[in-house]
Amino acid sequence: MSDGLHTLGRWVADRARLAPDHAAVVEDGVTTTYARLDDRAEQLARRLQRAGYRVGDRVATLTRSSTDHVVVLMACARTGLVLVPLSWRLAPEELAHQVRHCRAALLLVERAHVDRAHDAVLGLDAAPAVELLGADGVEQHVPGPARVDGAPPAATRADAPRRPVRDDDALLQIYTSGTSRAPKGVVLTHANCFWTNLSLNGVAPLGTDDVVLAVLPQFHVGGWNIQPLLAWWVGATVVLEREFDAGRALRRIREHRVTTLMGVPTTYRLMAEHPDFVTADLSSLRYAVVGGAPMPEELLRTFHGRGVRILQGYGLTEAGPNVLGLPAADAEKHVGSVGKPYPYVDVQVRDPLTGHVLHGAARGELLVRGPAVFAEYFRDPDATAAATVDGWLRTGDYVERDGDGYFRVVDRLGDMYISGGENISPAQVEHVLARHEAIAEAAVVGVPDARWGEVGHAYVVLAPGARLTADDVVAHCRAHLAAFKAPRHVSFVDALPRTTLDKLRRSALAPGRAPGTTPPTPGTAAPTLGSAS
Repeated sequence: MSDGLHTLGRWVADRARLAPDHAAVVEDGVTTTYARLDDRAEQLARRLQRAGYRVGDRVATLTRSSTDHVVVLMACARTGLVLVPLSWRLAPEELAHQVRHCRAALLLVERAHVDRAHDAVLGLDAAPAVELLGADGVEQHVPGPARVDGAPPAATRADAPRRPVRDDDALLQIYTSGTSRAPKGVVLTHANCFWTNLSLNGVAPLGTDDVVLAVLPQFHVGGWNIQPLLAWWVGATVVLEREFDAGRALRRIREHRVTTLMGVPTTYRLMAEHPDFVTADLSSLRYAVVGGAPMPEELLRTFHGRGVRILQGYGLTEAGPNVLGLPAADAEKHVGSVGKPYPYVDVQVRDPLTGHVLHGAARGELLVRGPAVFAEYFRDPDATAAATVDGWLRTGDYVERDGDGYFRVVDRLGDMYISGGENISPAQVEHVLARHEAIAEAAVVGVPDARWGEVGHAYVVLAPGARLTADDVVAHCRAHLAAFKAPRHVSFVDALPRTTLDKLRRSALAPGRAPGTTPPTPGTAAPTLGSAS
């Protein structure tokens, strides 16, 4: 695919012609129309080209979600540049690694993060050009691109030939959330993003009258490819939150008559626990999308009780991210399921031990194929090759498919451990632990054991005011699970380590198993596993 038919650079321009005065973005009460967004993106695109930036150059950003950031993405889309949004939650050392790794020619920084950006680039041998984000920064002055790995200086680059943007040109480079030892740069092309949004529209369609509340951070693939980009393609309005706050989100839904939003389970849990939730006006919501982890059944029913339909799904950055989706109409009948494949997405279930493709009702590793699957891990051909087999993307997730083709995510293959020859899913044990009224949350990891090979170690966060002993925890598990699945060790902790998107960082809890290493292969004994809901 190289003819440019699927590039995203014209999406906002098309909408600006059709409905110039329609709101494209609303941020902190300030509305940017499609005409204004198109004009800002076009002017910045021209400035970037005049300054010597060419197709394939990386533009790194350090900012919270903002309209200014949207302008940069749209300018990159028109010029063939690659947006590399960096997490503002990272330490300077982590930022320095990603700036160096992505070979950024330009780093755009929100004013609030100038000091952190300065610390990050201070020790780099080849630092990128640095400029402020926004109308008073890069949109007024674009510094020439930095020398990257011996590339010619900007004065020479300005004479380099230009060419139209192609479908297979990179658009986004998203760094994985860091549950493994070294985050990898996932490269998504224009075509990847086009097909991801087309498939999303087949399950969770948007129209010009929709109002999307965007609360996911823009350094995450979901901050772009789950609703916002689709909204700007079809001409809807995006109410953009710089960061998530449950009370403010409930107010935004009422004030802007929000019709849909996307979040992780924690997003919805915090909203449900907020004092205003019971009386909040949610009548405008057509549906809400949840991903990142299975939605707990009790939380699902809480939102159903408020009349909000929940569309559950499953995805990963390398897949663009959407893979499986459960329409809201099926939510009550298939509680805990993440649905069926999106349009234009093919999936397989393979036996992790033999590699054989499994048909019908089955359990095994989920593999994905389709035009939305990523191009590569940037500058990491070995990792790219290891992530694929026979043209299919290996997800590393152990799933269960029922006879009707609906999927449940059981666990991560790398999280499962083998105790006495039996495969044990931490997610199943955690589900049982979460049912105890004194336990707020829990995580289970496999740790080395001289007799059994590995046994479970539970890390438990108690509910406020609750009291519990390790023996109580083990007894609760044994009352609901086979004895060999109950954890042998219990630690009470104040909080569980999590990534910036609130995913559990098991590697920080399992010192006996090095993060990023090959996960243990499930044994020959038939596993007894449950839902990860």
